[in-house]
Amino acid sequence: MLRRSLQLNVSKKSLRFQSNNVKTLASIDLKTFSDLYNSRLTTSFDPLDTFTKRHIGPSPTDVTSMLKQLKQPSLETFIKQVVPKDVLVQRPLDLTIANDLNKGDVSKGLSESEMLTNLKNIAKLNKFEYKNLIGKGYYNTNLPLVIQRNLLESPEWYTSYTPYQAEISQGRLESLLNFQTMITDLTGLEISNASLLDEGTAAGEALLVAYHLMKGKKKTFILDKNLHLQTKNVIKSRGDPFNIQFIEVDFLKLEKEKSDLKSVLTDDVLNNSFGCMLQYPGSNGNVLSQSTLSNISSILHEKKNLLITATDLLALTVLPPPSTFDSDICLGSSQRFGFPTGFGGPHAAFFSCKKALSRKIPGRIVGVSKGRLGERALRLALQTREQHIKRDKATSNICTAQCLGANVAAMYAVYHGPQGLQNIAKRVYAMTAVLAEHIKNYGSCFEITTGDNFFDTLTIRLRKDNKIFATIDEVIELAKDKYKINLFKVDEETLSFSLDETVTLDEVVTLSKIFGVDVPINIKELEQLPYPTIKNERPLNFLKQPVFNENHSETSMLRYLHKLQSKDVSLANSMIPLGSCTMKLNPTTAMVPITWPEFTNIHPFQPKDQVKGYEKLIKEISQYIASVTGLPGVSLQPHSGSAGEYTGLRVIRQYLNDVDKENTRNICLIPVSAHGTNPASAAMCGFKVVPVKCLEDGSLDLVDLKLKAEKHAHELACTMITYPSTYGIFESGIKEAIDIIHQNGGLVYMDGANMNAQVGLTSPGDLGADVVHLNLHKTFAICHAGGGPGVGPIAVSNTLAPYLPGHEITGLVHVEESGKEIKSVSSTAYGNAPLLTISYAYMKMLGEKGLPYASIMAILNANYMKSRLLDYYPILFLKDDTTHCAHEFIIDLREFEKKGIKAIDISKRLQDYGFHSPTLAFPVPGTLMVEPTESESLKELDRFCDAMISIRKEIDWFLAGDERGQVLPNAPHTLHDLILNGSKYSDEYKQIAAFPMKDQQLNAQFWKQWPTVTRIDDTCGDLNLMCTCPSVEEVVNSQD
Repeated sequence: MLRRSLQLNVSKKSLRFQSNNVKTLASIDLKTFSDLYNSRLTTSFDPLDTFTKRHIGPSPTDVTSMLKQLKQPSLETFIKQVVPKDVLVQRPLDLTIANDLNKGDVSKGLSESEMLTNLKNIAKLNKFEYKNLIGKGYYNTNLPLVIQRNLLESPEWYTSYTPYQAEISQGRLESLLNFQTMITDLTGLEISNASLLDEGTAAGEALLVAYHLMKGKKKTFILDKNLHLQTKNVIKSRGDPFNIQFIEVDFLKLEKEKSDLKSVLTDDVLNNSFGCMLQYPGSNGNVLSQSTLSNISSILHEKKNLLITATDLLALTVLPPPSTFDSDICLGSSQRFGFPTGFGGPHAAFFSCKKALSRKIPGRIVGVSKGRLGERALRLALQTREQHIKRDKATSNICTAQCLGANVAAMYAVYHGPQGLQNIAKRVYAMTAVLAEHIKNYGSCFEITTGDNFFDTLTIRLRKDNKIFATIDEVIELAKDKYKINLFKVDEETLSFSLDETVTLDEVVTLSKIFGVDVPINIKELEQLPYPTIKNERPLNFLKQPVFNENHSETSMLRYLHKLQSKDVSLANSMIPLGSCTMKLNPTTAMVPITWPEFTNIHPFQPKDQVKGYEKLIKEISQYIASVTGLPGVSLQPHSGSAGEYTGLRVIRQYLNDVDKENTRNICLIPVSAHGTNPASAAMCGFKVVPVKCLEDGSLDLVDLKLKAEKHAHELACTMITYPSTYGIFESGIKEAIDIIHQNGGLVYMDGANMNAQVGLTSPGDLGADVVHLNLHKTFAICHAGGGPGVGPIAVSNTLAPYLPGHEITGLVHVEESGKEIKSVSSTAYGNAPLLTISYAYMKMLGEKGLPYASIMAILNANYMKSRLLDYYPILFLKDDTTHCAHEFIIDLREFEKKGIKAIDISKRLQDYGFHSPTLAFPVPGTLMVEPTESESLKELDRFCDAMISIRKEIDWFLAGDERGQVLPNAPHTLHDLILNGSKYSDEYKQIAAFPMKDQQLNAQFWKQWPTVTRIDDTCGDLNLMCTCPSVEEVVNSQD
């Protein structure tokens, strides 16, 4: 049943357009910050572990010093100069909650210990102790503790960024290459990406790959009736903007009845279709025979239809891989390889395909290339496929993925090895087979409808002549109430259940009792029996690479994990000043709850009365997001910022179609400065993108915007605007721009990528926007984790709230219905739900008064750095210290490129100083965009500025023909380069290359993260595409 996102009970002061009625203003002065930072004891029992001083880098004393550098008399004066007068609203935030479990001061922020107590109270409301055998793509799993403690809970892994700076990301890249190798080996297809958001969205991506391969000329797609229901729903949602029609085929029924496949897959159908998606094993547990699968494949390929297979990794360790029946694309979830069910996330999806489709595959791909010295090096390959290059011509908007989950899954396979994985699968199958045998031979209540071929799931129908149960609900209630086991209700006569690696023989015996089996299972007898053999069992012919066969002891696994993390730069090493990425520290207190079993051991389809903790968490954080954005309708379903963009635009489209059945509004105006996901998302929603110019000072060209809005007044659907702009500027004309769109019948989508500069100062709702998406993995402290997971919620006006996505299986935890919702955009109702605890804790600990200072300090830090660097580099769009940036700024290096020094040289040279580079070549080629965030200290800001100033001296050396200037084109330098290859360098060169700053030389206190490979050849990697680990033979040959 569809349910509408809660119409939040937000007070008038936080609703859109109510800002003019506000009498009190949020504080932005230094005194208030000092009071929050230096919390004073008013009683002997006040908490000492307050959060503001732990999270915000500059102290009040530092702030005074920085203001002096900026020649500003006060913090308040400074902010009023940066943020335009009609934009600076200062509406006080409202984080008060009815029936709040907190005992701290929500105004000043909860202390760290108060926050953990609060979250534990919420967590206890979840019935996490229930055994979930619901299945449907989500299974219990045993996460090896060596992986949990040293990867999932390790800041070296979860605070790193997407590995675009490959020379200081070789550890994560190797782990992701392991993931890709695991996927290609298990599916049998040649190419895999490095993860997608979840199984449903991966299926949606596959749909569009097949659709665009036929250039959109065919409009029909075939779905296996036995496909997971949530996957079907997301696929249909993705197909809506393109008017794709869907046909469902019951392949299991055709196989059982021995019907001719061509009676359904007729020429008329296939001449108008472009592909078909199967579930292998099926959602009801059945595994179609190899002959049926091969026949389906052959019939489809005769008519140039793609065969797409949604599959299960554990099953593929014992079943023939999809390559054996010539599948073109394989996808699924890697969740059961070590990642808890977590109310539906965050789970790394996989996507593999034939090599012919390698340039169509969505998402990131890790490839093998070589460094400057010829050494093997890894990098992100084929980036020209991605949205930041192709923009509205891209077939996918995917940006953030699920790299943390992919790394866990890869390490799960590394730790268990091929034999260990197959043993787990055989054990699961054995228990399922034993239970099936007893239900079939000794039970009088149920008949198995799955079929003879299955892996871990059985679907059983209640016999009408049984003498124990009147309804299927009685069985489900018996299992739940007496044994604390959750089963899945298929319909009024049928239920299904899935076994997994955590299930014990005692639980198998319990299930047999629940199902009314007359003859009890004898555990002692079973323990003596060999594993039953699954039909067409796969030989142990996969994962032969050394990495999957050498790390099975905890000692070796621990060292392997540590070796990989030691190759990378994360926030544990130094600041990561990536513009447009907001790499703030992920507070440890906020990170701790994500592995609590109360949050992780929850199935997304678990009964609602068992997930009251998540219900409370979701309602509260939705209210906080509404207060921060000034927009009352909130959906937490999108997994990422790009998914949030897509969802917001789909909501706009649905609204326009609803209010005008003849809707012709399909134009989306997007500034040329926009991030590539904006035009890509618009195209995916069926909008036609019309670009809008920017002026020389970087601001939006309001004349061009007005001209195009009026020209397309009858076709204008919306505009997408980032604020502050992608150039890092608070534009004074933002309200005028919004008015122009509204006056011409369009809606305003605000990209929330730069929300870290707005919180508590202004908001999308206060400015007049209709929709905004947030990147909780930017503004609200969720970890980037090397490329995901993220959370990309959207907030909308009251008008659009009825159209927020529902969920066709579970509904939402909110009860009010509208019937107008768009179809679900993710497999589960709340996407990466466990991560919400991070943002919840972050907001609660900073509190209503502290949250604005996160934005204020981010702005101050950026302007301080800009001021220090202005005498050494041109700063784009800002002339001098009298003009200010927002929370980021752009260093213009184009004048040096004309003289032989490229922006990439400076980017790579920063690695020699121990820093991750700022954002390279975005949003302007030949530049670096710097965003320090609020969590970096003055000392770290100065350290980075000193490095950039030192590099400016090295540029002068290069321009003068001095040998020392060659450190730039040769950067980065490895120890191997300077020691074993050092004969070609002078001693002075080596000293400057290794320790560029004088205070680094002979300084026992200095430490830096060394790059482990020299500069990587990008062209070589794309021309010689290799996306898997070397085989045993290749390793041996390399040693000869």
